[in-house]
Amino acid sequence: MNGIWTKGNFRVAIEVKNIVKRFGAFAALDGVDLKAANGELLALLGPSGSGKTTLLRIIAGLDWPDAGEVSFDGENALAHGAGERHVGFVFQHYALFRHMTVFENVAFGLRVQPRAIRKDETGIRRRVKELLDLVQLDWLADRYPSQLSGGQRQRIALARALAIEPRILLLDEPFGALDAKVRKELRQWLRSLHQEINVTSIFVTHDQEEALEVANRVVVMDKGRIEQIGTPGDVYDNPATAFVHSFIGESIVLPVEVCDGCVRLGGRALNIAANGLASGPSKLFVRRHDMQVGPAGSGALEGAVRHVRTFGPIQRAEVALSGGESVIEIDAPRDRELKAGDIVGLQPRRYRIFAATE
Repeated sequence: MNGIWTKGNFRVAIEVKNIVKRFGAFAALDGVDLKAANGELLALLGPSGSGKTTLLRIIAGLDWPDAGEVSFDGENALAHGAGERHVGFVFQHYALFRHMTVFENVAFGLRVQPRAIRKDETGIRRRVKELLDLVQLDWLADRYPSQLSGGQRQRIALARALAIEPRILLLDEPFGALDAKVRKELRQWLRSLHQEINVTSIFVTHDQEEALEVANRVVVMDKGRIEQIGTPGDVYDNPATAFVHSFIGESIVLPVEVCDGCVRLGGRALNIAANGLASGPSKLFVRRHDMQVGPAGSGALEGAVRHVRTFGPIQRAEVALSGGESVIEIDAPRDRELKAGDIVGLQPRRYRIFAATE
């Protein structure tokens, strides 16, 4: 690591307690509690308006809560402004200085530090070279931002954020402006980089694939509240709420009725357990790949195949369910060839049922 990071100096725990932030009558954050462990890479995931960027900006000191606490290693962060929190921030749109070379962009934060801690010119040049090596772009030092690709600009923006040796690294939709192929490459690169530098990091995204691939833990947010916190496997395989199930992964959602432990769709009893859910209107959630396809009469559901498309190793079939107006899409392996007009039985391998009020 060329001596840039020393273990212990950059492993900072973050805790927010009962954070409230309103914009007029709109509650952007409504009693949010969250902890990020030392050296963790945490993703804030949710749709637009869920409060994730507002929370990130409050942690950074760019916004202030109406109520609540923010602490870094047990110290009150709200007693300090953004410039005193020693936080590195990476924005979606790079925010590089167009009139400066790559080298000078990375050096900027070092040059404006207080005289008491500012490195001399030799030290600044050494550190910038180390950072450009770290992001694998040392060969672009003399170029200007307009001469770089989007992915290169974002890596330079990250190097600039790391130049001041931040205690915490915050990233707001860091790859949102890039095309899909570059985003995927940078996700893998960020994960590897984080393992190397080990600085406590929080990044905001609305891209579920990005969050699941990169983060140690995922914080799923909606309407200013946290719906679930867990590992990528936890939030995907064991969604805590109907919102999490529908937002993460592609789900089939069917309106059902639970009555004394029996699950009914359109008046027809389904061969699945209610798993202790109280009687009343409910919703059945099934991942498309968790719907097992068999011959007619073999499953809890039955329907007619309307249309089939092929996607690499899978085929996606549109199925009109019998005895109702529901049309669903399922994913099936290509070794079971489906065609329009087939009558098939469908059995959920894994599923969740939530009360309709959730």
